[in-house]
Amino acid sequence: MNEPPEQPAAATKAAAKKAVTKKATAQKAVAKKTATTKAAAKETAPAKRTAATKETAVAKTTAAKKTTAAKKTAAAKKTAAEKTAPKASAKKAAKKTPARKPESRVAMVRRARRINRELAELYPYAHPELDFTNPFELLVATVLSAQTTDLRVNQTTPRLFAVCPTPEDMAAMDPERLEELIRPTGFFRAKTKSLLGLSAALRDRFGGEVPGRLEDLVTLPGVGRKTANVVLGNAFGVPGITVDTHFGRLARRFGWTTAEDAEKVEADVAEIFPKSEWTMLSHRVVFHGRRVCHSRKPACGACPIAPLCPAYGEGETDPEKAKKLLKYELGGQPGQRLKPPAGYPGKPAPPMAPPVAAS
Repeated sequence: MNEPPEQPAAATKAAAKKAVTKKATAQKAVAKKTATTKAAAKETAPAKRTAATKETAVAKTTAAKKTTAAKKTAAAKKTAAEKTAPKASAKKAAKKTPARKPESRVAMVRRARRINRELAELYPYAHPELDFTNPFELLVATVLSAQTTDLRVNQTTPRLFAVCPTPEDMAAMDPERLEELIRPTGFFRAKTKSLLGLSAALRDRFGGEVPGRLEDLVTLPGVGRKTANVVLGNAFGVPGITVDTHFGRLARRFGWTTAEDAEKVEADVAEIFPKSEWTMLSHRVVFHGRRVCHSRKPACGACPIAPLCPAYGEGETDPEKAKKLLKYELGGQPGQRLKPPAGYPGKPAPPMAPPVAAS
């Protein structure tokens, strides 16, 4: 039997050796690639960490800025809220006033006439608050009362009427002398022009007498419907509604009118009350406006007609605080007339202090 040849065995061994060498080479390549990857990773990691750190820092800074801004905004809002708190409280207090149900025309007229009756009981002594002894003095005093108080007029007119008691005397006055006499009432140049004009008109067109008709009175310089109604109602006994700032304000608060124009207010109120009440209604409403129902801060808590007033709550509702807001005789202070009529419960107003002599 023959032995197998040696050459094939040697070839097999060589092939096996070659396979082992190839495998080793492959393993080395893999190991080298892995090492390279790890090295690259090590080099990249710090850069990524640095970038991440920077992004985080930027994010934290931005967040901090936003937080600071938010705190400042919140603080500003809080400060603003604290500053406006009193105003807001006042508005809130005003809103607490219970809303009235819609009122019919008949109900409004009944309520308005009841207010008039209540005011008549409160002010049985209501009167024109200008001192006068005849129609001419009342006409002049009423013209002077524009843009000033009745008290200031009453303190000024004694000297004026001592110098020029009649229209003829006043029409002949030197303008500068007349200006000096009425200067305390303000707007003395314009008032001087009106007084000289109306005095001349009374002298030339009406025989030196004040006419007793509205149509004639409103033709005089400086005389409108308000002044004419004051003179007619108090010097001639002709009923008239005097719409001054007090009357207009209260007529709107009472819900008698929504008009701002004086003539429209007069027309609206005239439809509510009988003509016989017009003059005294005017005095009562004006009295109430000057003493209780003030423009800026009405004394609602001390107002006897508060239950009848739709505007209750616009002013001070606390009784004790409201009582301190009362003026003139209701507040224990002098009235506006130096010579008040009989039955007036307050004190007469003091005359104007004499000017201090220059040293």
